[in-house]
Amino acid sequence: MNETNYIKLEFPSRSSNEAFARTAAAAFAAQLDPTLEELGDIKTAVSEAVTNSIVHAYPDSLGRIAMRLRIIKGCTLEISVRDWGKGIADVEQAMTPLFSTGGEERSGMGFTIMGSFMDKLKVRSSPGRGTTVTMQRFISPRQTKR
Repeated sequence: MNETNYIKLEFPSRSSNEAFARTAAAAFAAQLDPTLEELGDIKTAVSEAVTNSIVHAYPDSLGRIAMRLRIIKGCTLEISVRDWGKGIADVEQAMTPLFSTGGEERSGMGFTIMGSFMDKLKVRSSPGRGTTVTMQRFISPRQTKR
């Protein structure tokens, strides 16, 4: 797949680690020289994916979340966020805008936001075994000033 660089991180499903995950993703993505808008989109998508794991995968307990970022084909950032929590019984329904199992305070827009800010979004899940969200974003090479 022509992978040029990657990182793997694992952290507890504490809400304080959401900010860490989005900052780590931004720092890794910086090597592709994204625009500020692209960087903001990446951080928002990571935030949504990690928050979904914290809120939905482990609603009553502390679990673990793994995040892998890699650069493929030179200009594409791939981000995978995985948990080993409750899983999703119906992924298609979960990806429907405004659907949420997180109570009234949740908007149900997490997957919609991820899909709108990234070029590709794939969700794999098994009830009782966890969920993996994989997202890709192409970063256009910019002309350097001389």
